[in-house]
Amino acid sequence: MKKNVHSFQKLKDSGEKIAMLTAYDYSTAKVIDEAGIDAILVGDSLAMVALGYRDTYIITAEEMKIFVKAVSKGAVNTFIVADMPFMSYNINVEQGLENASKMIKAGASAIKLEGCNKYILTLVQRCVESGIPVLGHLGFTPQLMNTIGGHKIQGKTAEMTEEILVNAQKLEAAGCFAIVLELMPAESAKYITDNLKIPTIGIGAGSECSGQIVVTDDILGKFTDFKPKFVKKYADLHGVVLESITQYKNEVKNLIFPSQDESFELNPEEFDKLNS
Repeated sequence: MKKNVHSFQKLKDSGEKIAMLTAYDYSTAKVIDEAGIDAILVGDSLAMVALGYRDTYIITAEEMKIFVKAVSKGAVNTFIVADMPFMSYNINVEQGLENASKMIKAGASAIKLEGCNKYILTLVQRCVESGIPVLGHLGFTPQLMNTIGGHKIQGKTAEMTEEILVNAQKLEAAGCFAIVLELMPAESAKYITDNLKIPTIGIGAGSECSGQIVVTDDILGKFTDFKPKFVKKYADLHGVVLESITQYKNEVKNLIFPSQDESFELNPEEFDKLNS
């Protein structure tokens, strides 16, 4: 049975951790779905991982929509959250609602918004009122990287942690069903989690959040441009793929592939006609 926003609250209330991963394509989403992962984020990280952009600022809502459609076809039982890319929701509420609705129509179950200010709170409330669930995102917010001065750990002091908690409580009151906490000390994330009713999903925020999310290509060792400190590598797909492709190249050049096993044979009578 496909999970909904109430499923995540039940998981937190029962003490069971929420397992969430990213996916950008049909085949990956299908495997994640088969594994029984609780939720998929079609993250704007696909800008770098799938499209080779230098950062996440470049990707558009129209591009994101294509990947959401692909993932929704593969993950038929998994809750799907679509990232709202940079400046696709920041101009006015009408723009935000329009682009959010496109993600839902493309197959997402919810959207994710970064940050917390008066405008974001209004947009969260309007989305929820319109039937669009919202996952919040606090701590390190990549779309604000240029204004916060790069990849910096957040919540490093009691005062900073209290500020993040206040914003998290505001997002909770506005209607967010859960909040991503990124790049902060485990103790800070635990404090915030313990003082919220809704679940928290950690990424580089320790083990005491209500759940965890990482980029699938990172844990599978497929994306090798860089490795975040908080990622555990469960496989070396880059190595496996490189070895397999190199073997294929060598077999083609040395007339090993295709062999008779990978070839089709003409009926002997037709073969004789060709040689008569």
